[in-house]
Amino acid sequence: MTHKPTSADVAIIGAGPAGLTAAYLLTKEGYKVTVIEKDETYVGGISRTVEHEGFRFDIGGHRFFSKAKEVVDLWDEILPDDFIQRPRMSRIYYEGKFYSYPLRAFEALFNLGIVRSTLCMASYAKAKLLPNTSVRSFEDWTVNQFGHKLYSIFFKTYTEKVWGMPCDEMSADWAAQRIKGLSLGAAVMDGLKRSLGLNKAPNDGMQTKTLLETFRYPRQGPGMMWEAARDKVVAGGNHVLMGHAFKQLTQDQGTGRWKLTASKADGSTVTIDAAHVISSAPMRELAARIHPLPVTLPEASDLKYRDFLTVALMIRSEDLFPDNWIYIHDSKVKVGRVQNFRSWSPEMVPDPSLACVGLEYFCFEGDGLWSSSDEELIRLATQELAILGLTKAEDVVGGVVVRQEKAYPVYDDSYADNVAKMRDELEARYPTLHMVGRNGMHRYNNQDHAMMTAMLTVRNIIAGERVYDIWGVNEDAEYHESGSEGEQAALASVRDVPTRVAKAA
Repeated sequence: MTHKPTSADVAIIGAGPAGLTAAYLLTKEGYKVTVIEKDETYVGGISRTVEHEGFRFDIGGHRFFSKAKEVVDLWDEILPDDFIQRPRMSRIYYEGKFYSYPLRAFEALFNLGIVRSTLCMASYAKAKLLPNTSVRSFEDWTVNQFGHKLYSIFFKTYTEKVWGMPCDEMSADWAAQRIKGLSLGAAVMDGLKRSLGLNKAPNDGMQTKTLLETFRYPRQGPGMMWEAARDKVVAGGNHVLMGHAFKQLTQDQGTGRWKLTASKADGSTVTIDAAHVISSAPMRELAARIHPLPVTLPEASDLKYRDFLTVALMIRSEDLFPDNWIYIHDSKVKVGRVQNFRSWSPEMVPDPSLACVGLEYFCFEGDGLWSSSDEELIRLATQELAILGLTKAEDVVGGVVVRQEKAYPVYDDSYADNVAKMRDELEARYPTLHMVGRNGMHRYNNQDHAMMTAMLTVRNIIAGERVYDIWGVNEDAEYHESGSEGEQAALASVRDVPTRVAKAA
């Protein structure tokens, strides 16, 4: 069954933060808007909140903090009465002990014990006396800075879990950018001075900015924000079509208008006729669905993504730890992070007698983890929590699996050239086609940056030309760790991402 075309001023692909921000702002300006979203139930993309038997799960963890005043003001406008202030706490977990995040070197040595600390210091001394003079990789740089022993404990395992590539294949440039201000030598000297009562300044060898102590969070998860945005779009007379997957995009050469085709699971389709299209779909999918296919776009098929899944477990226990999440630096298990959902908001967990934690596994779509059944994943997560000593397997009373495809754009050797070719081709040929958001631009950014790309795109549509360069919007690695909320008018910096050694060399 095929429905007659639906007319709109702007058609939007994807009801995530970028798509719904654009839809909300265009609705306020009186534009006729239709949004398509392939998920049957949830809006928000990776910022959605999944509900299972009254338990709510945040997909990845989303602190609501932004240096962009416009973003903060928009959050307050869309969701004025449902924010709560939450304490910020994240730590590293290694062999039964917790370590501060970011890592404090003297504390780490103290927790590791005398034998292992001695080995770490010997390894550190060797690295300083006999440094690698040909530093090319993340491993080379980090071993030179901290010695091989500390590198293997606090850097190698987690980094490889997240990015799915060996540390000796990641560039040294990324390590130098990512690991700032931590000096093992300074930390040790600082610790000795403290033991002698000669230094009371809170330094510990690190020259870091003040971390956020609290952050705002919707009381029932980030999905509240995007459900409210969707409701306001619909209340304004516009449409959000759930369960509609993007199939094809064609421009009429005579009128310049677009025909966007979407299909439902039952095989029915809808075609939206629009003057503008805003796409937050992955670049690879957009390139494959434009008809006819521009000759330079096949390169986009090489763009890759890192996926991940969350296994949420309900446990007959008090909360296992007070942190929002902990980073698991342990090679005995596959889990990379563990969230405590009640620490995000008490309303995420309806039963006070149960703890609810989410074990996050970084993977590639189609690999062994991704393809495992839900039962297998729940069993794995239960076993790994027991291996880590965080709970007993018999105390787990329930579980559910949430898969998130294309969670992180992969920055490999060819991605920058592929993105540049696609951007140049589409912007030159199609001035009324706009790419926004994390996957729409193949940019590793957060939801406030995705929102900013949509906000600037809306201004371009209203102006009738590309006045604003949305590709200048991104973030730096310390973005969520420091600074004041709303202190900037816009967001225009570059986030640290790992690149392969071959490219750096």
